[in-house]
Amino acid sequence: MSHPPMIFADGLLDASVQHGVIRLTLGRMGADTTPVPSGLLVLPLTQLAALNQALANLSQQVEVRMKEAASSVEAASGSAMPGAFTFGGRG
Repeated sequence: MSHPPMIFADGLLDASVQHGVIRLTLGRMGADTTPVPSGLLVLPLTQLAALNQALANLSQQVEVRMKEAASSVEAASGSAMPGAFTFGGRG
């Protein structure tokens, strides 16, 4: 099974809309600390609200998991906080 391309991004560099399609230029911090493009996310403009909502929901879930992990660390004193979480049914 092949995996989709992986893109690391620190933020959004540019966005444009043409003919009902939004193009989001993702960026990362370059070696000299200037932002450089790292990929292009292209999707139908009609799906932007759904993507935005999905990312907002994910942010809320991450916040909850981080708080749970912090509570566990405090209770177990000395344990390291987990560095990874999975969502969406992934194992």
